[in-house]
Amino acid sequence: MKNLIAFPILVLVVILQSSVVSRIALLSGYADLMLLILAAWALQEQVRTAWHWAALGGILVGFISGLSWFIPLIGYFLTVALAQLFQRRVWQAPLLAMFAVIFLGTLCMHVLSLVALSLSGNPLPLGEALGLVTMPCLLLNFLFAAPIYVLMKDLAGWLYPLEVVV
Repeated sequence: MKNLIAFPILVLVVILQSSVVSRIALLSGYADLMLLILAAWALQEQVRTAWHWAALGGILVGFISGLSWFIPLIGYFLTVALAQLFQRRVWQAPLLAMFAVIFLGTLCMHVLSLVALSLSGNPLPLGEALGLVTMPCLLLNFLFAAPIYVLMKDLAGWLYPLEVVV
């Protein structure tokens, strides 16, 4: 049950990402709902399936993305690795860790995307990419970060209840 819950949640996230969240644009950027979900899930200390979620989320986003399928997969693995590193280091301020992971994860995803686009022969000017895509994406990701973190904390508490020692 605990491992199978990832499938409906991540499929729903991909559907929401492609239909609703992609319509909420700021300049040329939009929020990356899958990145937010994976970062918030990996920051929960009782969770042991963050890597599975990252693999499934990366494959699902790679399937609907215009980029190569491995770009979201690598980006989400990097985000989960950052989240787990921060979860071990900044455990007293989880929301601060969430914002730091979102910042670094968004930058990783955009750098990977820019490199993939330039290798495929479609380079973007770096200044325009940062100003029109990356910065608005960061702002929208920060806007959605706190509610997503609370939802994932509740889900982790529901799936992994704390054991009471008598």
